[in-house]
Amino acid sequence: MKIANRMEKLAPSLTLSITALANELKAQGKDILSFSAGEPDFDTPQVVKDAAIKAINGGKTKYTAVEGIKETKQAIINKLKKDHNLDYTLDKIVISNGAKHSLFNLTQALINEGDEVIIPSPYWVTYPELVVFAGGKPVFIEADETTEFKITASQLKAAITPKTKILMLNSPSNPTGAIYTKDELIAIGEVLKGTDIIVLSDEMYEKLSYKGKKFTASAEVSSDMYNRTVTINGLSKSVAMTGWRFGYVACPNKELASAMSKLQGQVTSNVNTMTQYAAIVALEGEADRDIEMMRVEFEKRKDYAVKAINNIDKLSCYDPDGAFYLFINIKKVTNDSMKFCADLLESKGVALVPGLAFGMEGYVRLSFATSMKAIEDGINRIKEFIEK
Repeated sequence: MKIANRMEKLAPSLTLSITALANELKAQGKDILSFSAGEPDFDTPQVVKDAAIKAINGGKTKYTAVEGIKETKQAIINKLKKDHNLDYTLDKIVISNGAKHSLFNLTQALINEGDEVIIPSPYWVTYPELVVFAGGKPVFIEADETTEFKITASQLKAAITPKTKILMLNSPSNPTGAIYTKDELIAIGEVLKGTDIIVLSDEMYEKLSYKGKKFTASAEVSSDMYNRTVTINGLSKSVAMTGWRFGYVACPNKELASAMSKLQGQVTSNVNTMTQYAAIVALEGEADRDIEMMRVEFEKRKDYAVKAINNIDKLSCYDPDGAFYLFINIKKVTNDSMKFCADLLESKGVALVPGLAFGMEGYVRLSFATSMKAIEDGINRIKEFIEK
């Protein structure tokens, strides 16, 4: 059997591969501490679970419209208006099976062969894979600690060519936790004025910000940015609903929304019905107390982990503004992040993700979406590994 040539374009997810390996070693009875998965250790809020149970008991178990039920789409519209003063209509919202599915639909609906897509680096592992699979060409702009891992307007201007179709922004960022400020987004918007470049703004971690930093949505900084921005979001990270698979797109162009819905209709059809009803209470604020509880706890863990890592000789890390990751600089130890992670896992039973997966060597990613006890033990093991 010969597998389709298009599959050769796709690389397996290193994040998922390392998580699977860590789980396999744990199942074999080995003492493994995994900091590789981007998944909150908290349970889904009870109010959300109750809404799903109510939907099931109420017979809400049938197919829905491909792009989602009206009530859930309206809850998304209300949320975007309340949080960012953005206005959308029902025909401009598409609900998908997680934000990753939303991004797949978007890249397939937007990218033609040879289109260039600008991706700030370090980046979430899936972005370039989706671009290549759709026939596009990723164009990377590298950022580092000097700009808090954010690209500048001048870097963006230099990267734009006649073939540029899309700019991918992720704020707060996976893997760095960087958040673009309102002024930085305005400056990016000024560079894009007069072009047809679309902004894909992945805002999955918007509710997880620290140090009093305010999150600003890309679409809210100007009317021009609103008209070119497609917002991707969901409930996996902030509401601890990873397994529920709920993501959505809000876009100013109903033709694009229709194209995504058409593709989804031939692939998965609707998101499972119970999840859609459960999502309403989260979108409407009934889980806000739970979200804030998790955010506060994440910030405590972050503060401890940043200080502890920076106290280890030869290691350093930027203090993230959001999300739940540390992007740790290991360049004084090695530039080979794959070997670093493999040796650490083998000798100390600690699973991290190599920076290579995010397009940047000399770094590793640690997720602090786990217990404080695990973080303390894990960083102690990392310290022992470095000292050895």
